[in-house]
Amino acid sequence: MNPPPPCVWMQQNELLQSFHDHEWGEPVADPDILFEYLVLHTFQLGFDFPVVLRRREAFRELLAGFEPERLARFGEAEVAELMQNPRIIRNRRKLEATLQNARAWLRLREEVGGPAGLLPFFYNFVGGSPLDTQRTPDNPPPPSTPASLALSQELKRRGFVMTGPVACYNIMQTAGLVNDHLTTCPRHAECRALAEG
Repeated sequence: MNPPPPCVWMQQNELLQSFHDHEWGEPVADPDILFEYLVLHTFQLGFDFPVVLRRREAFRELLAGFEPERLARFGEAEVAELMQNPRIIRNRRKLEATLQNARAWLRLREEVGGPAGLLPFFYNFVGGSPLDTQRTPDNPPPPSTPASLALSQELKRRGFVMTGPVACYNIMQTAGLVNDHLTTCPRHAECRALAEG
């Protein structure tokens, strides 16, 4: 008897398969990881995600370990230096957006009462806990949802950029705010168990 089919998109290459099998859809418990996903999905705009994943460790090294406190202090000199480095995606608008989002993240953290308030802020857009969407081949994930639109609007209001509804839904999927694994995918049950635990 054949095992149930996993999500189809992860079969494109080994990098996506590893990301799917060990990360995508797992409910985040650390706001630092959520911020990393925000940075990665900023650079994803206009690219397939494997393009970003292949450069993830270079981004980590060159973007101060994805630490918003350090990124917020970057200025024109750091941007100019990064624009010369072929190890990352050299896009000035995305680099500047990342720095702006780091500053907005720090403001948001202060406004929600510190680090402990960050995850509840994001989970509020899915009713307070991960949303199990029950995806099937006949009911695939949409590009965006009313929840991702609401998150996008709120983030923009708070000074974030390059956080449209599609980017926000990508973040919500990656960070496990929604469980968009197909119900036939073994990872669906695993991520649901993590959400319930």
